[in-house]
Amino acid sequence: MAPKNAAQKADLAEAFAPHDHSLCVDDALARAREACEAAGVRLTPIREEVLRIVWDSHKPIGAYDVLARLAEKHGNPKPPTVYRALDFLLEQGLVHRIESLNAYIGCSHENGDEHSSQFLICRECGNAKEISDPAIGAALKKAAAAEGFKAEKRVIEVTGLCHDCAGTAQ
Repeated sequence: MAPKNAAQKADLAEAFAPHDHSLCVDDALARAREACEAAGVRLTPIREEVLRIVWDSHKPIGAYDVLARLAEKHGNPKPPTVYRALDFLLEQGLVHRIESLNAYIGCSHENGDEHSSQFLICRECGNAKEISDPAIGAALKKAAAAEGFKAEKRVIEVTGLCHDCAGTAQ
């Protein structure tokens, strides 16, 4: 279910703000179905379930945690099942891998186009928020080009405290 109005759409972008998280999940699944159909690839039930598990919260989740959650509904899946599903979701731009945590998070970028991602990761509550500032991406691209470097992947991870955790930190 896509967001109905601008206020709901704004809520979807607020990983650190209180919001109806079911809207994030519903929107992500709807966008995934549309993107896969447009790309001519199949979003199988297992792939969709893995995506739902990744989107269940704004906390990045490891592959073995996905496996454990998948096992709750699908018997005894093997690790390759989860890794294949995660690889597919990565290839389709539906999830990102948070390198520093060896975990995955849903892509909140609207249209699935390639984009330079930046992540704000709260070290206290574990929530993460994707931001995609084109100026940061352009600056990195320019700096790499000045060095004759062909960047293949540009991901920035910033660890700190979200607004709520910063307010309660001693």
